[in-house]
Amino acid sequence: MRRAISCLALLATLTACSATIPTDPDGTLDRVTGGILRVGVSPSPPWTDLPDGPGGEPAGTEVELVEDFARTIDAQVQWAAGGEEELIGQLERGELDLVIGGLSARSPWAEKAALTYRYTETTGPDGAKELHVMAAPMGENAFLVELEGFLLEKDL
Repeated sequence: MRRAISCLALLATLTACSATIPTDPDGTLDRVTGGILRVGVSPSPPWTDLPDGPGGEPAGTEVELVEDFARTIDAQVQWAAGGEEELIGQLERGELDLVIGGLSARSPWAEKAALTYRYTETTGPDGAKELHVMAAPMGENAFLVELEGFLLEKDL
């Protein structure tokens, strides 16, 4: 009997240890890997620039970073252009997986989105340091860790 209880306790411990951490409650990383990465882009040259006419692709430093990241997870990028407020709302509703657009660590969206670790630092027009980030869905930690790992490897 003792042996059976010990075996059950050991099995429970091993099962608990095998849980994947970090996790994505909504499965973002699993869904986008080998699938579609839905990215909201707000104009903020040189970080992001939107085409003048319909059908054009966005451009800029962050657009290139997202495209490079998508390749590492075998995903196709689906772009959605808009203003920051609109895009963050779509991110909150699960309609987007990521928002870019020259966001800084001082972003007012920090309460509505998970901001990445700053991936680069620049000096703003006023001489202040700008720590650049991207916005991901709150709680989607596996996706955020994968993205941040990619950004850290870039060492911008």
